[in-house]
Amino acid sequence: MDQTHPPHTRRGGKQAPPAGTVDSGTHSVTDGADDRFDDEDYPAYSMGSAAEMLGVTPTFLRALGAAKLIEPKRSSGGHRRYSRYQLRLAARARELVDQGTPVEAACRIIILEDQLAEALRINAEYERERSAGN
Repeated sequence: MDQTHPPHTRRGGKQAPPAGTVDSGTHSVTDGADDRFDDEDYPAYSMGSAAEMLGVTPTFLRALGAAKLIEPKRSSGGHRRYSRYQLRLAARARELVDQGTPVEAACRIIILEDQLAEALRINAEYERERSAGN
C-alpha cells in the first residue's frame, strides 16, 4: 500500500462524481438526486457550510487540503465542495489538533489509520474467502 495516498483514494475502488458534475446545488428529484442522499462521497457541502458544521475556519479546511488529507471537488463555478466522508476526516483532524497535534501530523495519523483499517478489511475478506473454500 502506498503510504502517500490520502484516505479519499481508497474507498474500495468507488469513484466520486467528476468535479464538473456539481452545480450550484439545485437538482430535481429526477436527475439522480435520490442516489446522492446515500452517497457519502458526493460533494454536497460548500466550504462555508462545511466549516460551520465542523466549527472550524475555511483556512483550516484549506490546510487539510494542503496536507493532502482531503481534496475537495470543485463546482462548475470553481467553488470547493466537500463530501460527508471528507467531513468525517476533517472532524477527526480537528479532534487531534484540539489535543495539540500539529495539522500535518494529524493528517498523517489519519491517513495511517485509514490505511490500517483498509488493510484489516482486506485481510478479513481474504480470511472469509479462505474459510469458505475449506
